[in-house]
Amino acid sequence: MDLSNRDDVKMIVDGCIRGDRNSQHLLYKATYGKMLGTCMRYASSVDEAKDFLHDGFIKVFEKIKYFKHTGSFEGWIRRIIVNNTIDSIRKKNKMYFNTDADYTLMNMTDDSEKENETLSQINLSAARLIEMIQELSPAYRTVFNLYVIEEYSHKEIAEMLNISIGTSKSNLAKAKMKLRNLYIDKYGEINE
Repeated sequence: MDLSNRDDVKMIVDGCIRGDRNSQHLLYKATYGKMLGTCMRYASSVDEAKDFLHDGFIKVFEKIKYFKHTGSFEGWIRRIIVNNTIDSIRKKNKMYFNTDADYTLMNMTDDSEKENETLSQINLSAARLIEMIQELSPAYRTVFNLYVIEEYSHKEIAEMLNISIGTSKSNLAKAKMKLRNLYIDKYGEINE
């Protein structure tokens, strides 16, 4: 099955709308790996990621009748999975966002060229990177994933999480600093 093929997507969506178990299974099987990877970035364990994924797919199957066949079907699924995961984290353990207005990250902002060069020099396997991301607090992990991985703007993140744009930026900066320190602790200095 090819989720970039409109005919395959239409067939799967129509089947899922009818409640066809085979269509649901095909969709689940086709997207399981990528969506589990997405959930792993937000979870603190594999079991928690699988719980997020399971709940997210329930939501996907509930909302599939609203898919308009515009844009990426996989992107539509990912957005539902991410939003459901954030809702689950919010309900499970209240996320505490640091709102220190005077926090600075050694003159590095989230779009600093030097920072981006440093981050690109760090060559980690996906598993090691996910492991480090999982060590972040739920608030830092969520903002980091939404901004860096999912490519939401700070304005969108602030609206999704009901925080200020400044809080989103501050939590992203602190998440990056924490990841940098974790990297140094585990793998040694970063060559800049």
